[in-house]
Amino acid sequence: MSLEQLLDARVERVYGASKYEQKVTQAPSSVSIVTADEIKKFGHRTLGDVLGSVRGLSVANDRNYSYLGMRGFQRPGDYNTRILMLIDGHRMNDNIFDSAYIGQDSAIDVDLIERVEVIRGPSSSIYGSSAFFGVINIVTKRGQDVNGMEASGEVTNGDTYKSRFTFGKKFKNDVEWLASGSYYTSAGAERLYYPEFDQRRSSDPRARSNGVVRNRDGEEAGNLFTSLRYHDFTASASFNGRRKDVPTASFESRFNDREETADYRTYVDLKYDHAIDENVRVQGRAFYDNYSYYGAYPYDYAAPGDPLQRVVFKDGAIGDWAGTEWQLTMKIFDRHTIVAGSEYRENFRLHQFAYEDVTPRSYSLKDDQSTRILGVYGQTEVVLLTNLVLNAGVRYDYYFESFGGTLNPRAGLIYNPWPTTTFKALYGQAFRAPNAFEQFYYSAQRTRPPLDPETIRTYELVYDQYLFRNYRLGVSGYYYEIEDLINQNATPAGDLFFDNLDSVRAAGVEFEAEAKYDCGLLIRGSYALQRTEDATTGQELSSSARHLIKGNLIVPLYKDKVFAGFELQYQSSAKTLAGRRADDFVIGNLTLFSREIVKGLEVSASVYNLFDTQYGSPGAGDHLQDTIQQDGRSFRLKMTYKF
Repeated sequence: MSLEQLLDARVERVYGASKYEQKVTQAPSSVSIVTADEIKKFGHRTLGDVLGSVRGLSVANDRNYSYLGMRGFQRPGDYNTRILMLIDGHRMNDNIFDSAYIGQDSAIDVDLIERVEVIRGPSSSIYGSSAFFGVINIVTKRGQDVNGMEASGEVTNGDTYKSRFTFGKKFKNDVEWLASGSYYTSAGAERLYYPEFDQRRSSDPRARSNGVVRNRDGEEAGNLFTSLRYHDFTASASFNGRRKDVPTASFESRFNDREETADYRTYVDLKYDHAIDENVRVQGRAFYDNYSYYGAYPYDYAAPGDPLQRVVFKDGAIGDWAGTEWQLTMKIFDRHTIVAGSEYRENFRLHQFAYEDVTPRSYSLKDDQSTRILGVYGQTEVVLLTNLVLNAGVRYDYYFESFGGTLNPRAGLIYNPWPTTTFKALYGQAFRAPNAFEQFYYSAQRTRPPLDPETIRTYELVYDQYLFRNYRLGVSGYYYEIEDLINQNATPAGDLFFDNLDSVRAAGVEFEAEAKYDCGLLIRGSYALQRTEDATTGQELSSSARHLIKGNLIVPLYKDKVFAGFELQYQSSAKTLAGRRADDFVIGNLTLFSREIVKGLEVSASVYNLFDTQYGSPGAGDHLQDTIQQDGRSFRLKMTYKF
């Protein structure tokens, strides 16, 4: 093959960067792709595991939810509101907290993922709100990829078990069906120690039990997913439910008591994708989504020294929304691509409530809202020269019941001086609309001015170099500025509210080198240097690690049947909310994976946190703990049989 043909066979393609398929070298973003094959061989258990292996991304956990950091920005307790999550193009951020879920609360089982597209940089020009730091687009497997039935079971120490059944088939009448269900249960850590609640060294009135909490870290989750394809139509539906015991006594609740949260997420999506001819394609979708959250937080209302007066404070939220999106994509003279589209979403139920579980029940919050959002966008890819492409787009969003309209552009120059070399100069703006929780949860918010959307401006340079057929080098540098960052504040009386308080600036550079061979050998290493600071004070933000180093290795041990996958991740120290430092750490994960040793059988054995590193993630404002202890070494055995 010619050099161009060799390169074309090596370069991966991405859909989520421009809402049509293109080579990653032509996308107006810095893109990483994780495939289903890598997910298996590295033993990834959750979407958080998948993303934690990607350059420049960091994942933290407060023993309730998992949090994703990108480009040095990871605010504790922000529920991933500044990253847009998609499943096959369907928006997954909920309409109450605007959260993107990456743990067992994720709406998709990792075994159903065909690939994960990590698209860095602002993308509000085609996606609207929340595409702030980037977009995570999850592409699911199709029925023909399974081609039969799969049964999977896994066991992990800590009384952790998971089972999955999947059926997939493409029938002779061109109907293609995939259906899958999974169930996960875990007792969690048997014993956790928090010195902040040790009455021998802490003056906090909640301190007791010598700071030890036992059997309060359990979790259970269930997933259902199905997709049905016929020619131009695809119908898909998903349900996820998760309940989590929370051992951290967050929000000043009673320590070593039964604090728990539960989250449920459902969607139904009907998609139409029709090629009128080889140059014109029309796409449309209609969708309905539901999200609900329930939390139970025990408190002791007794005066100091009096007998226990235990009261459970409960809060929750229910969101329902529906909408439609239409897009026209045209290629002109095989040189230019034009995209035009519109999106309408109606949040017809934004219900939040909070009460003390006593008789008679007294609500401190019972709020119902509804909102509407309309967005229109356009994007063009213009071939200025045979090796120079301009990609530019803009989107206008209008929020009828709140701040009104916002316009967000994106532009990129992509230069290929040689077939194996790509330079990108990128600029983009994005916004995050204030969510329902920020606008309506606290009573003091009603007396405050309406919240404005957060905005970001990002400047970026990207260099990608392919060497022969097996090697790739990549470097990207970026600078961004955030205005009107929404943070929590309090009145002189101590009543909480949200306000547009802060400005942030950051700069960073990321390096990555990769070697990939046909035999299955993969070697990848990356380094990210980043600094994120308050634009007013110049102080580094909390939870923002300066250095991230990652190594990924897949080695074929026996033909194409047995492989070893090893990951190494280093994260430097990070500032905590109390102004101290969470220690730096190194963790390693090792997986042995085999397939077809016995026909139809896949087996993997994994060790996570191989070195049993003791480390913690910075806590949020709702924690007494300055850092939250993470899991030590754990083991997993997984078996999948294909019928």
